[in-house]
Parts: sequence; structure tokens; C-alpha cells
Amino acid sequence: MKKAQEPIVRDLSWLSFNERVLQEAKDPNVQVLDRLKFLGIFSNNLDEFFRVRVATLSKMAKLGKLAKVHLEANPEGILREIQQTVIMLQNDFDNIYQDIIKEMASQQIFIRNENQLTAEQQDFIQQYYTDKVSSQIVPLMIQTIPQMPLLRDKSIYLACVLDNKKNKQLKRYALIEIPTKVLPRFVIMPSENSDSDLILLEDIIRFNLPKLFAPFGYDQFSGHVIKVTRDAELEADNDVATSVIEKLEKQIKNRKKGKTTRFVFDRNLDLSLLDYLAKRLGLSRKDNLIPGGRIHNFKDFMDFPASVFKDIRRRPKAFVHPKLLQPVRIMHVLDKTDVMLHFPYHSFDSIIDLLREAAIDPFVQSIKLTAYRLAKNSKIVNTLVNAVRNGKRVTVMLELRARFDEEANLAWKTILEDEGVKVILGVPNMKVHAKICVIKRREANRTKQYGFVSTGNLNEATAAYYGDHALLTANRNIMADINRIFAALENPKLTLNEMKLCKTLPVSPQNMRKFFVTLIDKEIEFAKKKKNAAITIKLNSLVDKVFIEKLQEAATYGVQLKLIVRSICCIPTYAKAYKKQIKAISIVDEYLEHARVFVFHNLGNPKVYISSADWMVRNLDHRVEAACPVLDIGLKQELIDMLDIQLAGNVKARILNNEQDNLYVVPQDNEPEVRAQLNIYNYLSKQKQN
Repeated sequence: MKKAQEPIVRDLSWLSFNERVLQEAKDPNVQVLDRLKFLGIFSNNLDEFFRVRVATLSKMAKLGKLAKVHLEANPEGILREIQQTVIMLQNDFDNIYQDIIKEMASQQIFIRNENQLTAEQQDFIQQYYTDKVSSQIVPLMIQTIPQMPLLRDKSIYLACVLDNKKNKQLKRYALIEIPTKVLPRFVIMPSENSDSDLILLEDIIRFNLPKLFAPFGYDQFSGHVIKVTRDAELEADNDVATSVIEKLEKQIKNRKKGKTTRFVFDRNLDLSLLDYLAKRLGLSRKDNLIPGGRIHNFKDFMDFPASVFKDIRRRPKAFVHPKLLQPVRIMHVLDKTDVMLHFPYHSFDSIIDLLREAAIDPFVQSIKLTAYRLAKNSKIVNTLVNAVRNGKRVTVMLELRARFDEEANLAWKTILEDEGVKVILGVPNMKVHAKICVIKRREANRTKQYGFVSTGNLNEATAAYYGDHALLTANRNIMADINRIFAALENPKLTLNEMKLCKTLPVSPQNMRKFFVTLIDKEIEFAKKKKNAAITIKLNSLVDKVFIEKLQEAATYGVQLKLIVRSICCIPTYAKAYKKQIKAISIVDEYLEHARVFVFHNLGNPKVYISSADWMVRNLDHRVEAACPVLDIGLKQELIDMLDIQLAGNVKARILNNEQDNLYVVPQDNEPEVRAQLNIYNYLSKQKQN
């Protein structure tokens, strides 16, 4: 085999993914409310990218040659490309926002600024400022403070220039943190006609700057929004005398002081103030100084008030799987057959129903599950607490290090332990990302076990818009392996050795990599013998170099590869060695495609797996992950049918190619339109009707 092509740079591939999100905001066929939300998602994604990946690359660049050997090749060059790409995307973003503003105006919806108000609206926001805002803000007079105050990540600030027409020596700079944590970003104002008029919280403050500063002798005021993004990667703490909790609390506190990785500002900001802020923050032109429009922290647009829109198309409503319609004993159903739930099409309530049933059933002895990201008001936690009250032994493997959920999970730990739940914290230096559950039931001296393996989190909030699969089963072999994983997690002396005994579930870091490489090799052998050979893979991210080279090898020998990758896809999809053996697409639509599914043709008797793990080094070598075979013939076909619908998509699918130009897949000739998410809903709905 010829030497494989070098993988596409992961960070540039990720930016290409975020561009696909921006395409949704640009699409005039998407309703305006959703276009605003996609702007918010794009903005939030970019914030996290700078907090994590840009911060990491910046550290690599400082390490110099050592980084180039051991970490990422040419981090300085990647950082330059990132900055150029981000500025280009930011310009597109600003233009798209202006287009959306025009479309909103055609629907009589207006976001007014402080200079566009009627007399009635001026009175309204003055009163609103007095009643709700003034007590929440304290200006920072930054020129009189010896040490620059720490600007919070995720916050926005009004950078103000205060002046006096007659006495220029009075000129001062001030910063005001916009209190979006306690007040809504969008305020609906009274209107004299049928218009819907809104104003942003920062513009309310901007309008009232004279009220705030005039008593100090200023008569000229300007304010422009700025924000900083900080390094959010938690540093390792090797102090063995410090508990996991203490380390994490310390690291979370340090995160708030992380190095600035991006400084975003209104391009109309006073240049002398911009230079002053850059100097006080220790930033140079190399440090991602990104000019933009008036508005920043567009993530708040994910919560734009829907009430101002007169005609909103609602997503199809999730429905209960026909086999699990209440009242029914789910464990009795699982005695007869496996059930596959497909979120967000199927209702997440069935997971709650199973756990509630276990909490009530007098013959259930114990419940064990893993938790990575829980909902804010978690029904899962509520059900587990009631299981304890009903005398069940409940064990939760709670991953405290789930990025950006660390504080929430620390709080859940306290709540669960106070209620008598046994909370285990996993493995040192390794996140537990597997999504598994086992319920032990003993009746008439006979023990049976039930549970599930899922591709997504036990989170009823995100299950409403994350595309995931959960296999509910009583399969003895699957349950035995889940017990082996928990045995390893519960007993530090075993470390992860117990997981080596898993016979049905491929697990990381033990054998998942080797397991899937073996399945790829089998397809290669079939192709070498001129037999049909094919692999279909659905992932969030395809980054791991070993798998990329193995897939390239498979394509070279004639294995048909079909890839559905939502975000990062580093495999070169075209090369002379394998020409058109690889079809790769990405689907970005109303739901977030989050599932991981693997199908190996296996001479017409397909092997099908679902998993919590992407093909990234971290998932395969540095996390506890699980993949699960789908053994029921009907469920296998169901998953394959759903993948086929996605591969046939020609409305929201983009082509993943070496150029990363995000071209849409479009209908050919008289080919019908296939919007995969809608078609899958219709496909599953037919089962409901039968």
C-alpha cells in the first residue's frame, strides 16, 4: 500500500464544521428564530474553541521544538490560519446578522438601539434601569486601579470613554460588566403600533450613562462592548495528598484566571481605549484581537424571545416508543425483546419510566449507572433519590471532570450523597465517558438484570434536540460486561483490569481500538478476495491517525466507505490511490447529530455497534468508553435504514472533501428531496402507527 495522505488539520476541520453551523443561519429557508439560534450556537462554539483548542495550541507554540516533536506540528502556523479564518467567518457572521435584521423588520420585529427610541420607550428604559439595572452594576474606573481587574470569561463589558467638552483633562476610561447572569439580555419595550420592539441590556445601560456619570462632571459619553475569552483547560495537579474534590475546586478557581486567548471588540471602539486595554491586559497583535460589530456574546441569541414571532414552525413532537407506551412493565418487555430508543424522535421519558419502575419494584435490589452531563433539574437524579428511599442500593459513577460541567457535577455529588446514593468518582487521569446502566432484580431465587447502553448523556433537556441511540436490553452477556466495568470503577485495587474480561462490549482503553481495527482488516481481506466489502461509520469526530490510515488502506483495496461525521473529519476523502471509494458527508440541521454507529458489511451479515466514543485519541486511549453490539436483526436493520436515509440526504447534508468548502449535497435530475431528520421522524412514526 502507498503511504497514506497526511490527515487534515483537526482545528481547521473544526472551523469548517462551525462554518456549516453559520450556513444554517444564512439559509433563508430556515425560519428567523432558528437562524438567530444558529448564530448563537456558532458564537458559543467559537468561544469554547478559543477556551480549549486555541489555548492548547498557544501553549504548544511556546514550547517550541519540543511541541513540534511531541505534540502538534507547526502550532504557530495553525494559529495564524485560525485567526485569518475566524476574521473571515466573523465578517460573514456580521453580514448574515444584518440580513436577519432585515428579515425581522419585514415581520415588524425590531432590535432598537439607544438612539432609535420613541419618547415612551425612553421613559420605559429609564424606569427599567432605575428599578432593575442600576443596583446590579458598579463601574470600574480602570485608570485609577493599580492592577487591572480580572475580566470574566463568558461576560461582556461596556468599555466607556468619559469626557468633558471644556476640560479634556477629565477624560477617563471605565468598564461596566453587563449583568446578563441576573437580568435578561433582551427586553421587550412598549410600542405604539403592531411592531415588536426589543432592546439589548447593554443599550439600556448605554442610554443611561449620563445618569450614571454626569454627577462626576462628565458631559460626553460613549460605550462599546468588549469581551475576553480565557484558557479553560484545567491544569493537572499531581499532589497525591490532595483529594480529587480539592484539586477540581482549585482548578475551577484557576480557570477563571486563565490566560486571555481572544479579545473581541466593537470595531468602532475608541482607538486610544483599545490600545490602553490591550496594554493593560498584556495583549499583542498576535493574541487574537478580533474586531466585530456592536453586539458580542451572541450565545444569548439561543434564548431569543420566541413570543415576538407570530408564526413559528414547531419541531415534530417526540413520541413514546410503541412497545413502551404506559402503562406497561418495561422490564417485562425486555424479557422478550431488546428495544432501541432513537432520540429526539422517541421520548426520553421511557428512560425515566424504566428507572422509576426499578425504584418502585419490590424485587429490584440495585441500580448502577454512569452520569456525565445531567439536566439542570434532573429527573434522573429525582428518580434515583426515590429509589434509595424505597430501599434500593443506588450507585452513580459521576464524572466530575466533564468539561464546563465540573461545578454542576460537584453540586450533584453533594445532593446524591446526602440522599444516600453511593457516588464513585472513577479513575485517576481518565474520564469515564461510557453511558451505561444495570438494574439487578431478584425474585424466587432467580436474578435477572436489565439496563441500557447509550450514545448520549442521561439528560432529558439535551435529549430533546440531540440525535442519539439507547439500547434497552436484558441480554446476559451485555449485562455481565456492564457489571465488569462497574467492578473496575468501584474497586481502585482492580484499576481497569476487570474490564479486560469484557467479552461482548469493546471497551476503552482496553481493547476498543484493536477491536475495530480487526473488523476493518476483515473487510480489507474480503475486498482482496474480490468480495463485497463495505463500512459505514457515523461519528461526531474522526481524528485518530491510526484509524484514518486504516480507513485509507481499506479504501485503497476497494472497501466502500460511507462516513457521516458531524464536526471534525481529518481523513482526506479523495486520493489517486482510492479515487471514489469514500463518501463522506456532514449533516447540520435542527437536531444535533450526536450518535456513534458502526456497520461492517461482513459478507451480507452485518455487524452493527453503537458507542459513546468518537475516533479520537482521547476516547480510545484516555477515557473509559463502551461500544455495544446490536444483536436483534430487526434493530440492526432499523439502524441501517436510518443511516441509509442520512446518506441519501440532499437538503441539509454537506460534502466533506479535502478542500473543506462545505458544498451542499443537492438533488440530482428528478430525485426527490430528502431532509434526513424529517424523513427519519416519518420512518419511525410509521412504526408507531403499525
